[in-house]
Amino acid sequence: MDARDVGVGDSVDSADVRIQLLGPVQLIADGRQVPVGGPGVRGLLALLALDANKVVTLDDIIDGLWGHEPPATARTIVHGNVSHLRRVLRSLHGEQPDRSGAAPVEIHTATPGYRLTIAPERVDVHRARTLLERAAVAPVARRAELLGEAFALWQGPALGGVPASVAAPALDELRQAVHGARVDADLELGRHAELIAELAPLVRDNPADERAVRQLMLALYRSGRRADALEVYRRASRQVGERLGIDLGPELRTLHDQLLKDELAEHTGRPRTRLALTQLPPAVPSLAGRAAELSWLNDLRVRAQQGARAIGVLTGAAGIGKSALAVSWAHDAVDAFTDGVLFAALRGFDPHREPADPAEVLSHFLLGLGVPAAELPERLPERIALYRSLLAEKKVLVLLDDARTAEQVRPLLPPGARSMTLITSRSRLDGLAVSNAAKLYALDVLAAQDAVRLIDELAGADPHGRHARLARLCGHLPLALRIAGARLAAAPEWTATQLLEELAGERTRLAALDIADGEGGDTSVRAALDVSYRGLPAEAAAIFRALGALTACSAAVGLVATARGTDLDTARRGLRVLAAHHLLTETAPDVFTPHDLVRLYLRDLAEAELTGDERTEVLTGALRYYQASADRARRRLLRIVDPLEFTGLPGVAAEPAGFDEALDWFAAEWPNLLAIIRQARSRGSHTEAWQLARVVHTYRVVRPLWDEWRQLVDLGLASAEDSGSRLGRCWMLISRCAVALIFGRAEGSLADAEEALEIAGSLGDERLLISANIHLGCALTLWERYAEAISRLSAAIEDTERLGDLALGGQALNNCAEAEKRSGRYHEAIAHQLRSLEIDRQLGDDSYAVVSLNNLAEMYLAIGRPAESQRYAQEAIAVTEARGLVLQEGVSRLTLGRVLRTMGDVAGARAQFAASVELHERVSPHAVDEIRAELDTVPPAGS
Repeated sequence: MDARDVGVGDSVDSADVRIQLLGPVQLIADGRQVPVGGPGVRGLLALLALDANKVVTLDDIIDGLWGHEPPATARTIVHGNVSHLRRVLRSLHGEQPDRSGAAPVEIHTATPGYRLTIAPERVDVHRARTLLERAAVAPVARRAELLGEAFALWQGPALGGVPASVAAPALDELRQAVHGARVDADLELGRHAELIAELAPLVRDNPADERAVRQLMLALYRSGRRADALEVYRRASRQVGERLGIDLGPELRTLHDQLLKDELAEHTGRPRTRLALTQLPPAVPSLAGRAAELSWLNDLRVRAQQGARAIGVLTGAAGIGKSALAVSWAHDAVDAFTDGVLFAALRGFDPHREPADPAEVLSHFLLGLGVPAAELPERLPERIALYRSLLAEKKVLVLLDDARTAEQVRPLLPPGARSMTLITSRSRLDGLAVSNAAKLYALDVLAAQDAVRLIDELAGADPHGRHARLARLCGHLPLALRIAGARLAAAPEWTATQLLEELAGERTRLAALDIADGEGGDTSVRAALDVSYRGLPAEAAAIFRALGALTACSAAVGLVATARGTDLDTARRGLRVLAAHHLLTETAPDVFTPHDLVRLYLRDLAEAELTGDERTEVLTGALRYYQASADRARRRLLRIVDPLEFTGLPGVAAEPAGFDEALDWFAAEWPNLLAIIRQARSRGSHTEAWQLARVVHTYRVVRPLWDEWRQLVDLGLASAEDSGSRLGRCWMLISRCAVALIFGRAEGSLADAEEALEIAGSLGDERLLISANIHLGCALTLWERYAEAISRLSAAIEDTERLGDLALGGQALNNCAEAEKRSGRYHEAIAHQLRSLEIDRQLGDDSYAVVSLNNLAEMYLAIGRPAESQRYAQEAIAVTEARGLVLQEGVSRLTLGRVLRTMGDVAGARAQFAASVELHERVSPHAVDEIRAELDTVPPAGS
């Protein structure tokens, strides 16, 4: 059977699924090409696969497929193509995992877009990158094999057969990197003749590719063709000068001079005597991942080789793997530094010893450079002068590990233009960037697959897949991963399951990541973090302890300022000091987040070093911040009908400027809001907890997600009950009723509304009574008791008109119209809905206006006026798209689909129904089956 014969409908149960991007874009199952569709579908597959296992936003997909001129139906087309790709993938996997044991390849909806889940090695791009990473630390023969395998993945120009707007320049760079590294490895192995045939046409076509020119010159020279090598240089120099008006780079000029003199010892592989090579400590047995970091280090090395002084700083949190990376890279880079490698452990953050004095380090370096002990200068300035004189013309690498300050490092910098200094530090050493033009690279935790690989290499492969969960619980932090791997490797009786149990408990996780060395020391995450904390300035240390008193996932500057009772500038300076020491990461402007293991350390630190009153004071300030900020933000989203008012609380609060900023604030702070409500409950602050839950409820009215909204309301209702507040219980019952109403879940809604009405009556609060009546009317509508619903809602309309309350009046009119529509009283419904829409627009409430517009579309369709119905539905969709109202957009597209079906536009109807399914899958899966069933009733166009 030909590869083209494998169709979507064929049974390819448990297929080995792979994706090809390095050539024509293809989906491959068991080695056979699977048809997926036209250029647009292949382009979508490529965009998702390029960022496999990451969320690709819908906007980025549209930009990638159409550039700056997308069609009006772009979103609908993408939704439809995603559905099509899902069907293709489901047909390949059936109900079983693929034959390799990997999880099925799937496309998941993940706000604000989609995520393709696939083992990275099954996408040729990611496999090429992995092979390049592995080659960087492999012996030369194995390196050549790995790079040859990587280069063979290219089956033609990358991303073939997709729209021209789908571009990934990084793939060309990756191909060049793989090819260049493979040729370098083959040169080391002496494969000169084959390389000459391969490189000659490349240099002829692109004489400006200096790496290829250099490689061809070396291959010719080592084949005994020195004159031909010199001619390659002369020809390339002439062509580059004529075309670009520039000279070839210094590395090629140096190579040319060495060829003229026949002095190419450092390029021939002949051994040289090294200055102080033994100063490098042993490298770690394996280095997982770090391809981007190794590339950055190699770029610095090239700068040094080209005559530019190179200083690099690898910075990052305790346990992130700075020293392991630096030493491992240095072992592979020694050939580039023909005059030697100097190494010093500066002990900047050693808990048991003082930081190394520069004079002490210089003594060590000078002795290594051959200066007799009796001739060592006594004074520091004289040692610096001698050190610089000895290295002035040398080509050396100086590796300074664990530096504390820039002042500790500066006397140790070599002066030579072709030397390189590599520094590791928990501090960013920004002063070196300013005064010495140092380049900084902040290390992050390992990628998920690299973290698993590190544990596998230490403890052996795990056929049960538990190492992936171990890696997640270690936060992908290299130190924690090595400790976990060591425990598994050293103690057979210590099973992965037992270790998982200890790591899964937040109270036992740090203890599980301790290893005593038997000599009074220890290797542990806790000890590493303790050293960083003990070296902090007083104000930064105080902020660090205060963060431990909160369970929030991240900390905004305003939160810290209010919780600490200080000003924004002081809080910001302290947080940036913590970020400079890599105890926090600034994940967004003025928002700082700890690593998971740092968060656990913080909690233990606060419990040990803050009193109960001090922890309560921090929590009280945090609650005040979130009450004030959430209240200000919600007033940018909707009209507010409850009496809660926190905008004037003392302290600093967030100030969203408009609707979109308010939504962004709530989305960013959602995990923190839930965490602070739970913490308030655990500390007995029940009144503050229910009040904050009610304030945050407004956000979920605009951005409804069933599980998260119910979670919030359940917390608020429990807190209201624990506080003994009848007012709180009433408002939280109204909130729970609202959740049921928005998602069309009748169960419980009537009982909640009736109880809220009873409480409101007993409290004598007229506005609360009207609000409860409105919700009761809506619940009656949901239960199809339309006459009772219309009676209650009509009375509510009269009450709001008497009070002159537009906010409640708009709600009453809208919900009365809904009841009338469902009972078949369309003309009365339209009249009420138009009045409601007028109030929505008068108050500037887009969220409510969308409901009114969609209702009008449904009503005009019901009375046989589809053109007006279409106009209202399209207006509703335009507002939902502009405001990012996902559920409301799904509802409006469902309505538009029904309108188009009535008008005979079958293709348009199917597209709208499909889009509605996709949108509902994101936020309201309860309705998906019903909408999909309606879609299935619409025949395909032309059938």
